[in-house]
Amino acid sequence: MLTVFLGLFLPVLVSAQSGSTKRLPNIVLIIADDLGYGDLSCYGQKKFTTPNIDRLAREGMMFTQYYAGTSVCAPSRSALLTGQDTGHTPIRGNKSVSPEGQWPLPKSAVTLAELLKQAGYATGGFGKWGLGYIGTEGDPNAQGFDRFYGFNCQSLAHNYYPGHLWNNEQRVDLAGNAGDKFTDYAPALIHDEAIKFIDENRSNPFFLYYPTTLPHAELLVPDSCLAEFSGRFDPETPYNGTQPGGDHFREGPYGYQAKPHAAFAAMVTYFDRQVGALMLKLEQLGIADNTLVIVTSDNGPHLEGGADPDYFDSNGPFRGYKRDLYEGGIRVPFIVRWPGQIKPSQITDQLAVAWDILPTCAEIARVNAPGNIQGISLLPTLRHQSRQKQHDYVYWEFQERGGAKAIRQGPWKLVCLQTLKPTESKFELYNVTDDPGEKNDLAAKYSDRVELMKKLLVRARVPAPDFPFE
Repeated sequence: MLTVFLGLFLPVLVSAQSGSTKRLPNIVLIIADDLGYGDLSCYGQKKFTTPNIDRLAREGMMFTQYYAGTSVCAPSRSALLTGQDTGHTPIRGNKSVSPEGQWPLPKSAVTLAELLKQAGYATGGFGKWGLGYIGTEGDPNAQGFDRFYGFNCQSLAHNYYPGHLWNNEQRVDLAGNAGDKFTDYAPALIHDEAIKFIDENRSNPFFLYYPTTLPHAELLVPDSCLAEFSGRFDPETPYNGTQPGGDHFREGPYGYQAKPHAAFAAMVTYFDRQVGALMLKLEQLGIADNTLVIVTSDNGPHLEGGADPDYFDSNGPFRGYKRDLYEGGIRVPFIVRWPGQIKPSQITDQLAVAWDILPTCAEIARVNAPGNIQGISLLPTLRHQSRQKQHDYVYWEFQERGGAKAIRQGPWKLVCLQTLKPTESKFELYNVTDDPGEKNDLAAKYSDRVELMKKLLVRARVPAPDFPFE
């Protein structure tokens, strides 16, 4: 009854093109896990293709200078959902808590889901959360999501045939994965629930947040999917991960894989086909043309569980991987399709970051974004308008491996390594417009620029008691 009641009072959007009144657009936000800039064929992948995502690029807009929130899961997702960079967002590192899950988003956080609920949207999250255990203030149901299904804990999300998932606050034990069984493939279960959410909310605006676990390690797909690529990428080097009966099996450590190359290609292909299935559902329901679809990634490609990003050129022309603040760790694909608003086959070099998604969606939904965010709306770029606001600078931090910070201002990017060890700290300066591969450190040549940007590094963050970084 509540959904029907809300439907009577939904905000409307006036089309500038037709002058007609229509429903606010649905928003589908798909976030791959550790998908690199070069892992999609529309961004240059040569060893396999991603035709469904490529189609979205042809029908919409590709960004060539889009950056994730940072180079690892939880803080990157926190930045995206709060519209704040990692110098301001509440979650700034991967910090696990008992009995499972990660450090919770505080009650004071204002998430994209909460904003869209204000605008009358039904909100659903399907996939990996990692921002607060069930029952805490970081629980997805406490952060604006009407419905959540998937992994609460990003560590347990390493395993594709897990012992359990979560349906809101109800634990769902998977009998098909008991003991040494490999029957219930989590991405398939999660996808089915996402499709149901679309079906159930076809008549009112909805926000579908789809943070898939693909193609993060472990490298594991159903046998039928693996067979499609088996033998195509030899020689293979088996990854000797956990197996049934081994220590911590299905508790986070990556599983055994005899054919890592084939498995990785199959996982990205599986993801691409799920994107295609989502689009088909939208088309069958007649709502695809009134749906904004975004496909992106939470950070760059990983080196875990037998993955071989160099073999697939997963970071494209860039240096670095997941956990690096070089371009390869944070510059990722970003594709937006929105018929009638975005012209087909557009490629833009507009600088954009994960924390821009919240204000963009807020403007589309005609709801006010919080005043304490660093994100800017990209709606002018999407609509090919000239009034696009620009970032003065964008900032990232990474709290592991001695700490790292990076800041980009215009073409200049300053990277600080070993920031938690002042006697060992190193500053590197790159012109990422002329040198996107960050091969030429210009710190010695442009020392004045380094000093200027070092001051920005200090200004770019506020203290965080739960994530001290001094």
